[in-house]
Amino acid sequence: MTTLSDYREERLRKLAEIRALGIDPYPAKSHRNTKIATIFNHFDEKDGQEVCIAGRIVAIRSFGKIAFVKIRDYTGEIQIFMQKSETVPEGEFDIKMLKLLDSGDFIEANGKVGKSSTGEISIFANSVRLLTKSLRPLPGFDGFTNKEERYRRRYVDMNVNPEVRERLVRRSKFWQATRDFMNQHGFIEINTPVLETTTGGADANPFVTHMDALDSDYYLRISQELPLKRLLGGGFEKVYDIGPRFRNEGVDDEHLPEHIAFESYAAYENYEDGMKLYEEMIKYVAMQTWGTLKFNVGGFEVDLDCEWPRVKYADLLKEKFDIDVFNPDREKALSILKSNGVDIDPKASDGRLLDNLWKLIRKTSAGPYWLIEEPLSLSPLAKVVPENPLVTQRFHPIIAGTEMGNGYSELNDPIDQLERFQEQQAMRDNGDDEAQMLDMDFVEMLEYGMPPACGWGNSERNFWLLEGVSGREAVPFPIIKARGE
Repeated sequence: MTTLSDYREERLRKLAEIRALGIDPYPAKSHRNTKIATIFNHFDEKDGQEVCIAGRIVAIRSFGKIAFVKIRDYTGEIQIFMQKSETVPEGEFDIKMLKLLDSGDFIEANGKVGKSSTGEISIFANSVRLLTKSLRPLPGFDGFTNKEERYRRRYVDMNVNPEVRERLVRRSKFWQATRDFMNQHGFIEINTPVLETTTGGADANPFVTHMDALDSDYYLRISQELPLKRLLGGGFEKVYDIGPRFRNEGVDDEHLPEHIAFESYAAYENYEDGMKLYEEMIKYVAMQTWGTLKFNVGGFEVDLDCEWPRVKYADLLKEKFDIDVFNPDREKALSILKSNGVDIDPKASDGRLLDNLWKLIRKTSAGPYWLIEEPLSLSPLAKVVPENPLVTQRFHPIIAGTEMGNGYSELNDPIDQLERFQEQQAMRDNGDDEAQMLDMDFVEMLEYGMPPACGWGNSERNFWLLEGVSGREAVPFPIIKARGE
C-alpha cells in the first residue's frame, strides 16, 4: 500500500531531477494574462488568439505523441492540449517531461484558444512552464470528509470541497453589502481598539492578555459598543465598526470565541428609527448575498419579505409560561427550566432565569418579528419606555430560532448609567463573570454629554444562519485544539 510518505518521496525525487535540468521549480514571475473563465465567457472573441493561462493541475492524460493536461484557476477549469515537439525552450516542459509533473502542481501554458476534435474548449499549447512543484498529493473529492482534518487543513478542504471556498465568497459579500448599506445611509466606518483596560457592552466572559511594554493586563474586547458611543460624545453622528470580537465561552453551532461583529450608532434617533433602518438592512444584505428573501433554515420556512410584527417580551413569557416578568415566581421558573432540560444555578438572578425562559421560546420561533421592551434588569445600557419604566427601548429581530441582532435607544443619563454599572459590578463581584464591568471613563464621557442615539449590533452568526451551516463551517480557519492537547 502506497503511503503519503511514499508519494512525498517520489515527488522529492522529481523535484531533484527538475533542479538538475536547470529548471527553477518555484519561479517568482508568472506571465499569465488571461483567466480561464474569460476564455469560456468570450470564446468567440478569444478563438484563435494566443493567451497565457496558469493554474493547478487537476489531471494528466498522456498518449505518446499527444497529451491532455487539465488545470484549474480560481475562475474555472480548462484542458491544455500538448503534442510532441522537436525543440523545447529552455526552462519549459514537453510531453517527454510530463512524467516530472503531478496533480497539484501549478503550471502556466502559452497557446492558442480553440476546440478539440470532440468540441471541448482547449488551449493548444506551444509552451508549458512549471510555477510550483507540490510535494503532497491532494486527496480525492471523496477522501477528505473528516471534520477535524478538514478544519485543520482548510487549504486542502477548499481545494477538495470547492463549496467551502464559494461560501467564503458569500461571507465576503455579506460584509461588503453591510458596509455598502451603511455608507449609503451616511454612516462612517471607524475601527475601535481590540485591547481594553475595561471591557463592556455585552454580557460575556472576556479573554485576558498582558502587554509587556506597559506591564499591564488587558482584555480583548467583547463588543465595540462603548468606544463607538465615545465617538458620539466626540461629535460624530453616524458611526459603525466591523471587526473581530472575543468572548471566552463555549464553542457550538452558534458560538465561536472569536468572530466578526458589526455595531453602529446614530445620534438623534431612537429604537423606532432603528427597527425601520435595520429591517431594511437585513433584507438588503440577504438579497446582495443570496439573491433571495426566502430561506429554509433548520426546518423553519422563513420569508423576510414582509413588514415584521413587534412583540413585547412580557407578553410572550406570560402567554407561553404564565410568568410575570416583573414579579417572577422563581420556583415555577426553575421548574419550567428543569423540565426543559436547562441546567441553571438555583441562586441565579431573576434576569438569568427570565433570559433562559425566553431562549426556550426563541428556539421555536420561525419569525421574522421584532422582540421589544425587555425588562430593565436585562438591558443595562438601554433607555426605559416612558410609559413603563420597568422595560427598555430594546429590540431584537427573531428569525429561525435566533436573535439576529440587538438594538437600543441608548442610555445617555450619566447618573442612571452609573447606577446600572454599579448593579452589574455587584453581580460580577458575586461571581457572575458575564456581568458588565464598571467603566468610570465611559460615565465621565456621558457627563460631558452624549446626544440621544440608537445603537445596533449583529455578528456573523446571521451569515451562518441564513447560509444554513455551523459557525466553524462558515469561517476560513476555525478554532480547533492543537494536536496532542
